[in-house]
Amino acid sequence: MSGAYRSIMDLTADQWQAALGLEDHELPVAVISEGTWWRELRTGERLSLLENVIELPFPDIFLGRWHGKPVAYCCAYGAPRAVEVAHLFGALGADLAIQIGSCGGLQGDLNPGDIVVPDTAVCEEGIAHIYGAGDSIRSTPQWSDTARALLANQGHVVHGGTHLTWYSIFAQDGRMVEDWHQAGYRSVDMETATTLAAATYFDMAAVSMLVVWDELLRGRSFLDPLEPAHQEEFDRSYEAIFSTALQLVDGL
Repeated sequence: MSGAYRSIMDLTADQWQAALGLEDHELPVAVISEGTWWRELRTGERLSLLENVIELPFPDIFLGRWHGKPVAYCCAYGAPRAVEVAHLFGALGADLAIQIGSCGGLQGDLNPGDIVVPDTAVCEEGIAHIYGAGDSIRSTPQWSDTARALLANQGHVVHGGTHLTWYSIFAQDGRMVEDWHQAGYRSVDMETATTLAAATYFDMAAVSMLVVWDELLRGRSFLDPLEPAHQEEFDRSYEAIFSTALQLVDGL
Protein backbone atom coordinates (compact mmCIF):
# COMPACT_ATOMS: atom_id res chain seq x y z
CA MET A 1 0.00 0.00 0.00
CA SER A 2 1.34 3.41 -0.89
CA GLY A 3 0.14 6.95 -0.50
CA ALA A 4 0.67 10.19 1.39
CA TYR A 5 -0.68 10.29 4.91
CA ARG A 6 -1.12 13.43 6.95
CA SER A 7 -1.42 13.13 10.71
CA ILE A 8 -3.00 15.79 12.93
CA MET A 9 0.20 15.66 14.95
CA ASP A 10 2.13 16.71 11.85
CA LEU A 11 0.18 19.91 11.16
CA THR A 12 2.24 23.07 11.33
CA ALA A 13 1.52 26.22 13.29
CA ASP A 14 0.58 28.00 10.06
CA GLN A 15 -1.97 25.32 9.25
CA TRP A 16 -3.55 25.51 12.70
CA GLN A 17 -3.61 29.31 12.53
CA ALA A 18 -5.35 29.19 9.16
CA ALA A 19 -7.88 26.66 10.45
CA LEU A 20 -8.78 28.99 13.32
CA GLY A 21 -8.76 32.11 11.16
CA LEU A 22 -6.50 34.01 13.55
CA GLU A 23 -4.27 36.96 12.74
CA ASP A 24 -0.80 37.07 14.30
CA HIS A 25 -1.89 39.63 16.92
CA GLU A 26 -4.74 37.32 18.00
CA LEU A 27 -2.56 34.32 18.87
CA PRO A 28 -3.04 33.53 22.58
CA VAL A 29 -0.18 34.01 25.03
CA ALA A 30 -1.84 31.52 27.38
CA VAL A 31 -4.52 28.85 27.39
CA ILE A 32 -6.70 28.04 30.41
CA SER A 33 -8.25 24.57 30.38
CA GLU A 34 -10.87 23.64 32.98
CA GLY A 35 -11.91 20.09 33.79
CA THR A 36 -15.51 20.10 34.98
CA TRP A 37 -18.94 18.68 34.17
CA TRP A 38 -20.57 22.08 34.53
CA ARG A 39 -19.54 23.44 31.14
CA GLU A 40 -22.27 26.04 30.66
CA LEU A 41 -22.01 27.45 34.19
CA ARG A 42 -18.23 27.66 34.34
CA THR A 43 -17.80 28.89 30.78
CA GLY A 44 -20.22 31.74 31.42
CA GLU A 45 -18.46 32.71 34.65
CA ARG A 46 -14.99 32.63 33.13
CA LEU A 47 -15.77 34.44 29.92
CA SER A 48 -17.57 37.21 31.81
CA LEU A 49 -14.16 38.31 33.12
CA LEU A 50 -12.58 38.54 29.66
CA GLU A 51 -13.05 41.17 26.98
CA ASN A 52 -13.79 40.84 23.26
CA VAL A 53 -14.72 37.18 23.60
CA ILE A 54 -15.35 35.11 20.48
CA GLU A 55 -15.92 31.40 19.96
CA LEU A 56 -13.32 29.96 17.62
CA PRO A 57 -14.24 27.69 14.69
CA PHE A 58 -13.51 24.68 16.91
CA PRO A 59 -16.61 24.46 19.16
CA ASP A 60 -16.43 25.42 22.84
CA ILE A 61 -12.96 26.95 22.50
CA PHE A 62 -13.01 30.68 23.15
CA LEU A 63 -10.64 33.58 22.66
CA GLY A 64 -10.77 36.71 24.79
CA ARG A 65 -8.49 39.38 26.17
CA TRP A 66 -7.22 39.94 29.68
CA HIS A 67 -5.55 43.32 30.19
CA GLY A 68 -5.02 43.44 26.45
CA LYS A 69 -3.42 39.99 26.16
CA PRO A 70 -5.14 37.32 24.07
CA VAL A 71 -6.12 34.29 26.17
CA ALA A 72 -7.81 31.05 25.12
CA TYR A 73 -10.28 29.23 27.38
CA CYS A 74 -11.95 25.86 27.10
CA CYS A 75 -13.99 23.71 29.47
CA ALA A 76 -12.23 20.42 28.71
CA TYR A 77 -13.40 17.45 30.77
CA GLY A 78 -11.08 14.44 30.71
CA ALA A 79 -7.76 13.77 29.04
CA PRO A 80 -9.06 13.21 25.46
CA ARG A 81 -10.46 16.74 25.36
CA ALA A 82 -7.72 18.36 27.45
CA VAL A 83 -5.03 17.15 25.05
CA GLU A 84 -6.72 18.83 22.10
CA VAL A 85 -6.64 22.20 23.84
CA ALA A 86 -3.02 21.94 25.01
CA HIS A 87 -1.86 20.57 21.65
CA LEU A 88 -3.62 23.23 19.62
CA PHE A 89 -2.28 26.25 21.47
CA GLY A 90 1.09 24.67 22.13
CA ALA A 91 1.48 24.27 18.38
CA LEU A 92 0.48 27.91 17.94
CA GLY A 93 3.26 29.04 20.26
CA ALA A 94 1.41 30.01 23.45
CA ASP A 95 3.74 30.67 26.37
CA LEU A 96 1.73 29.08 29.19
CA ALA A 97 -0.85 26.33 29.69
CA ILE A 98 -2.92 26.56 32.87
CA GLN A 99 -4.99 23.59 34.02
CA ILE A 100 -7.70 24.25 36.59
CA GLY A 101 -10.45 22.12 38.10
CA SER A 102 -11.17 19.91 41.08
CA CYS A 103 -9.55 16.77 42.45
CA GLY A 104 -9.94 13.98 44.95
CA GLY A 105 -7.81 14.08 48.09
CA LEU A 106 -5.62 11.03 48.76
CA GLN A 107 -3.90 12.10 51.98
CA GLY A 108 -5.42 12.76 55.39
CA ASP A 109 -4.20 16.35 55.68
CA LEU A 110 -6.25 17.49 52.66
CA ASN A 111 -9.68 19.00 53.23
CA PRO A 112 -12.37 20.20 50.82
CA GLY A 113 -11.45 23.64 49.58
CA ASP A 114 -7.70 23.09 49.89
CA ILE A 115 -5.83 23.75 46.65
CA VAL A 116 -3.29 21.38 45.12
CA VAL A 117 -0.65 22.85 42.81
CA PRO A 118 1.27 19.71 41.78
CA ASP A 119 5.00 19.66 41.28
CA THR A 120 4.71 16.32 39.46
CA ALA A 121 1.83 14.41 37.90
CA VAL A 122 1.88 10.63 37.51
CA CYS A 123 0.74 9.68 34.00
CA GLU A 124 -1.97 7.01 34.26
CA GLU A 125 -4.51 8.57 31.92
CA GLY A 126 -3.31 6.97 28.68
CA ILE A 127 -2.25 10.01 26.65
CA ALA A 128 0.79 11.70 28.21
CA HIS A 129 3.12 8.93 26.99
CA ILE A 130 2.28 9.78 23.36
CA TYR A 131 3.81 13.22 24.02
CA GLY A 132 7.04 11.78 25.35
CA ALA A 133 6.25 11.67 29.06
CA GLY A 134 7.56 8.82 31.17
CA ASP A 135 5.84 7.56 34.28
CA SER A 136 5.43 11.15 35.45
CA ILE A 137 5.71 14.71 34.18
CA ARG A 138 6.71 17.88 36.01
CA SER A 139 4.99 21.22 36.04
CA THR A 140 7.11 24.32 35.41
CA PRO A 141 8.63 25.18 38.83
CA GLN A 142 8.60 28.94 38.28
CA TRP A 143 4.88 29.01 37.58
CA SER A 144 3.90 26.45 40.22
CA ASP A 145 5.83 28.34 42.88
CA THR A 146 4.24 31.61 41.79
CA ALA A 147 0.74 30.11 41.81
CA ARG A 148 1.21 28.68 45.29
CA ALA A 149 2.46 32.02 46.61
CA LEU A 150 -0.43 33.95 45.07
CA LEU A 151 -3.00 31.52 46.48
CA ALA A 152 -1.39 31.39 49.93
CA ASN A 153 -1.37 35.20 50.05
CA GLN A 154 -5.15 35.06 49.58
CA GLY A 155 -5.45 32.86 52.66
CA HIS A 156 -5.90 29.50 50.95
CA VAL A 157 -4.41 26.23 52.17
CA VAL A 158 -2.12 25.13 49.34
CA HIS A 159 -0.29 21.86 48.75
CA GLY A 160 2.40 20.74 46.32
CA GLY A 161 3.89 17.31 45.81
CA THR A 162 3.06 14.37 43.57
CA HIS A 163 -0.37 14.14 41.98
CA LEU A 164 -2.01 11.35 39.96
CA THR A 165 -3.94 11.71 36.72
CA TRP A 166 -6.30 8.76 36.13
CA TYR A 167 -8.72 7.69 33.40
CA SER A 168 -12.06 8.28 35.08
CA ILE A 169 -13.67 9.02 38.42
CA PHE A 170 -16.01 6.08 37.72
CA ALA A 171 -13.26 3.53 37.03
CA GLN A 172 -11.67 3.45 40.48
CA ASP A 173 -12.31 1.34 43.55
CA GLY A 174 -11.29 1.30 47.21
CA ARG A 175 -8.27 -0.88 46.60
CA MET A 176 -6.93 1.60 44.04
CA VAL A 177 -7.49 4.49 46.40
CA GLU A 178 -5.57 2.68 49.15
CA ASP A 179 -2.70 1.92 46.74
CA TRP A 180 -2.57 5.55 45.62
CA HIS A 181 -2.57 6.71 49.21
CA GLN A 182 0.23 4.33 50.14
CA ALA A 183 2.23 5.49 47.10
CA GLY A 184 2.17 9.00 48.55
CA TYR A 185 0.09 10.65 45.84
CA ARG A 186 -1.59 13.72 47.28
CA SER A 187 -4.55 13.92 44.92
CA VAL A 188 -6.10 12.64 41.69
CA ASP A 189 -7.75 14.22 38.64
CA MET A 190 -8.28 13.37 34.95
CA GLU A 191 -6.47 16.12 33.03
CA THR A 192 -3.30 17.47 34.65
CA ALA A 193 -0.69 15.00 33.39
CA THR A 194 -2.10 15.28 29.87
CA THR A 195 -1.90 19.06 29.86
CA LEU A 196 1.61 19.09 31.34
CA ALA A 197 2.86 16.50 28.84
CA ALA A 198 1.43 18.18 25.76
CA ALA A 199 2.73 21.54 26.96
CA THR A 200 6.20 20.11 27.51
CA TYR A 201 6.14 18.58 24.02
CA PHE A 202 5.64 22.06 22.57
CA ASP A 203 8.10 23.80 24.94
CA MET A 204 5.21 25.58 26.65
CA ALA A 205 5.33 26.27 30.38
CA ALA A 206 2.52 24.63 32.35
CA VAL A 207 0.91 24.74 35.80
CA SER A 208 -2.11 23.09 37.40
CA MET A 209 -4.34 24.38 40.21
CA LEU A 210 -6.95 21.96 41.60
CA VAL A 211 -9.46 22.39 44.41
CA VAL A 212 -9.98 19.36 46.65
CA TRP A 213 -13.55 18.08 46.43
CA ASP A 214 -13.75 14.31 47.05
CA GLU A 215 -12.41 13.01 50.35
CA LEU A 216 -11.50 9.59 49.04
CA LEU A 217 -9.86 8.28 52.23
CA ARG A 218 -13.07 9.03 54.11
CA GLY A 219 -15.31 7.48 51.47
CA ARG A 220 -16.91 10.80 50.50
CA SER A 221 -17.34 11.29 46.76
CA PHE A 222 -18.88 14.06 44.67
CA LEU A 223 -22.25 12.39 45.27
CA ASP A 224 -22.11 13.36 48.95
CA PRO A 225 -22.84 16.98 49.88
CA LEU A 226 -20.19 19.05 51.57
CA GLU A 227 -20.70 20.49 55.01
CA PRO A 228 -21.67 24.18 54.76
CA ALA A 229 -18.27 25.45 55.92
CA HIS A 230 -16.46 23.18 53.45
CA GLN A 231 -18.82 24.19 50.65
CA GLU A 232 -18.11 27.84 51.34
CA GLU A 233 -14.36 27.23 51.27
CA PHE A 234 -14.64 25.13 48.11
CA ASP A 235 -16.55 27.90 46.33
CA ARG A 236 -14.05 30.53 47.45
CA SER A 237 -11.12 28.42 46.28
CA TYR A 238 -12.75 27.53 42.99
CA GLU A 239 -13.19 31.19 42.18
CA ALA A 240 -9.60 31.84 43.23
CA ILE A 241 -7.99 29.36 40.85
CA PHE A 242 -9.35 31.24 37.85
CA SER A 243 -8.53 34.68 39.19
CA THR A 244 -5.03 33.41 39.98
CA ALA A 245 -4.75 32.02 36.45
CA LEU A 246 -5.40 35.53 35.18
CA GLN A 247 -2.75 36.88 37.55
CA LEU A 248 -0.31 34.44 35.98
CA VAL A 249 -1.23 35.78 32.55
CA ASP A 250 -0.31 39.24 33.84
CA GLY A 251 3.19 37.87 34.49
CA LEU A 252 3.80 36.93 30.86
